[in-house]
Amino acid sequence: MGAGHEHGDVKALPESRLLIAFALTGSFMVIEFIGGYLTESLALISDAMHMMTDAFALLLALIAIHAGRKAADLFRTYGYARFEILAAAMNALILMAVAFYILYEAYQRLSSPPDIQSMGMLVVAIAGLIINFISMKMLTSAKDESLNVKGAYLEVWADMLGSVGVIIGAVIIWLTGWQLVDSIIAVLIGFMVFPRTWILLKECLNILLEGVPKGINLTEVTDTINNTAGVASSHDLHLWALTQSKLILSGHIVYQPNVDSETLRLAIDKQLREQFHINHITLQMESEDKQHLEDNHH
Repeated sequence: MGAGHEHGDVKALPESRLLIAFALTGSFMVIEFIGGYLTESLALISDAMHMMTDAFALLLALIAIHAGRKAADLFRTYGYARFEILAAAMNALILMAVAFYILYEAYQRLSSPPDIQSMGMLVVAIAGLIINFISMKMLTSAKDESLNVKGAYLEVWADMLGSVGVIIGAVIIWLTGWQLVDSIIAVLIGFMVFPRTWILLKECLNILLEGVPKGINLTEVTDTINNTAGVASSHDLHLWALTQSKLILSGHIVYQPNVDSETLRLAIDKQLREQFHINHITLQMESEDKQHLEDNHH
């Protein structure tokens, strides 16, 4: 996700690859959860949780594509693009709940580790690594065409590290019988998921609360407007994001005498789009003379 890129830029080829990668990842996520339950491997369950982040990232990329295509209507004047943000927030909350469970279960197992079936754990982890590798290959050529696809690619790449950790754990248990390593790896994977999940949740909440978009300083935006030749002042500036890549600004611009308001508005619009990648700009132009009359009247 990032400023200045539209979700609709994702073409049919990346979409088909996203769909295949999502089907592979989502299907194996279920298998890995079942495998973790049957082998009593908390590390496998934790890795399945990590794979869930991949599946949701891929799903969000697909949602973003379709939401970007659906036109606004009389009931949803901004369209349906925020489905992506709502889905991402739900994803973050679910992942946090699962991560807490993993950490709690790992703590419980410290005193009495279960008898883990290391061979089954190893087979499932290797299969997971292969699925992640295939998903990465599916997304490699498309990741530079869309930030959504790139984000999904990075999620899958990170999960490969988790799969490698589970494989190492399974080998250690198989060779040494040290069952505790399963809980240790589960905790490490859980701590890998937590920071990313918290960041995702914070970004979603900021967008849903219509906060100033991440990476943009409203003071700099205001200074850029006020320093434009012909501008006397500005007020009632509002800057928010529909999605992370669709930024919106509205405000009132007081312009100096003998300035063409439309020429000035276009100049400000161009500057804001180029410098801050704001996609949708609505400016109400007010003459300084009229502003003075109103101030004197009040």
